[in-house]
Amino acid sequence: KATQPRLILATLETLLRFLSWIPLGYIFETNLISNLKNRFLEKPETQNVTLKCLTEIGSLQTRPEYDAKLVSLFLMTVESFTNIISVDTDFANDWDKFSDQQQEFIQNMAMFLTIFLSAHLKLVEKHVPQQQVLLAHRYLLRVSQIEERELFKVCLDYWNIFVRGLYEDLNRVPAAQQQPVLNLGPAGDQTPIGATEAQLRHRAYHDVLTGLRYVMISKMAKPEEVLIVENDEGEIVREFIKETDTITLYKAERECLIFLTHLDSSDMENIMLDKLSRQMDRSEWSWNNLNKLCWAIGSISGAMTETQERRFLVVTIKDLLNLCENSRGKDNKAVIAANIMYVVGQYPRFLKAHWKFLKTVTNKLFEFMHEMHEGVRDMACDTFIKIAQKCRRHFIVQQPEESRPFVEEIIENIAQITSDLEPQQVNTFYEAVGTMVGAQPNPDIQQELVTGLMRLPNSMWSKAVLAAGQNSNFLEDSDAVKMMGNVLRINVSTCSAIGKGFLSQIGLIYHDMLALYKAVSEIISATVARDGEVATRYPKIRAMRIIKKEALRLIDVYVRNCGDEIQAVNQNMLPPLLEVVLPDYASN
Repeated sequence: KATQPRLILATLETLLRFLSWIPLGYIFETNLISNLKNRFLEKPETQNVTLKCLTEIGSLQTRPEYDAKLVSLFLMTVESFTNIISVDTDFANDWDKFSDQQQEFIQNMAMFLTIFLSAHLKLVEKHVPQQQVLLAHRYLLRVSQIEERELFKVCLDYWNIFVRGLYEDLNRVPAAQQQPVLNLGPAGDQTPIGATEAQLRHRAYHDVLTGLRYVMISKMAKPEEVLIVENDEGEIVREFIKETDTITLYKAERECLIFLTHLDSSDMENIMLDKLSRQMDRSEWSWNNLNKLCWAIGSISGAMTETQERRFLVVTIKDLLNLCENSRGKDNKAVIAANIMYVVGQYPRFLKAHWKFLKTVTNKLFEFMHEMHEGVRDMACDTFIKIAQKCRRHFIVQQPEESRPFVEEIIENIAQITSDLEPQQVNTFYEAVGTMVGAQPNPDIQQELVTGLMRLPNSMWSKAVLAAGQNSNFLEDSDAVKMMGNVLRINVSTCSAIGKGFLSQIGLIYHDMLALYKAVSEIISATVARDGEVATRYPKIRAMRIIKKEALRLIDVYVRNCGDEIQAVNQNMLPPLLEVVLPDYASN
């Protein structure tokens, strides 16, 4: 009965707080819901708080006797949506033109639809006309296109529930009955005779699912974040960030895309190739669009059949290579190259089944390792180690039409391949090749591979040790100290990949490494005693501390992976280690 706007708003706000705990009878056995809809939902000044009230009601756990009221609530609310804002409105483009009140209404609309449909979708499908159910999902698709991350995450939670439910329903249908419906044409085709309820349900949502595929691809998040940071020794290193909001979002989108691919892999393939063709003809060309498309392509690895995946990937890589070849400007080529590397790294099943393609891709990565454009060499090394970890056995056996295992060719050319890489990238490269070597089951062959792999760093190490023995001032040279620290890092990276097969290499450098540890410890202690705490920030002292840290890391990594060699470690490695390390700890 109130007429004052402030009093009405205060009353609705109070009702919103009460709805979660008052008896259900006061909500469903009165005219409360119709009053909310008829009097307040379509009035601009009260529509937002009213919609929040209806959302709260829709989220309640109710009894079956209130199902009819819930259905009525849904129908009335969706009808009001059509009166307030058309589903044909381009929410994404018009978002910035909307008033704050309109933006809030769209956010509340998303909350109502996602919460109500998550709780009552089967009830709605059973009792609400199909067109109204599809209309509600079309509204959600419109909202999902808006460039607002938090709003999109609200929609994404529902979409994952929705597609998982469709997939699980279809999975309960015997495979023989699924075939006519899984790759449907547009909705409106003749319904197959004898189609199951799950198949009919999937068919009804065909257009919604197609729209959702487009939305998911266009909103794809970055698969991983890499930070460039300065470590304790003042070095610039790359750090992979495993758990961030972006990673969480990517995982949720990947799950949704995988279910969408299982539901209709042909539609997903056609959409992705259509979007790729628009990159080729430049109608949708941009770095952002290409990145998102390639991240989406990479995310559905393994979701198609092997035959379909092979066909799809061949076309995709061919188009991306043509795009790279026909693009002008180093920046454009670098972005396309990075996406090519990302995509191929995500499809190990395809690479394992096609050796020539795997070898070609690997050689292409070696080419990219000489590219001076920022980020390309990092991407090449990251992709190389990813492929090495997933396809390691294919590199250590002699493939058809090859004269020797490819790993031997890599080791033979390692100096040329790594000539333009930064120390951090070299470590990644050695870890990748070490992963292949660690997969070699024959101990004798493995030792030969380890010897070949470590030949270059061992040569640098031997020269440095010899020079240090001949010149007492050798360790005063910061570049020489950094080089020895880098060699130890290579050993750590390689040892972590090979494991106990690294014993011969450890034995080769162990005593010289401990002597170096002792020498730099004495220099550090003397410098700190002379200059005080500030000495720990000298570049030379930082480089020496790296040597100490990496020497201990190498021993730690080997001991963790030595397996049944632990007795030999205790007898041969531990006594000389303690002789050097314990006095150092005691004096510091």
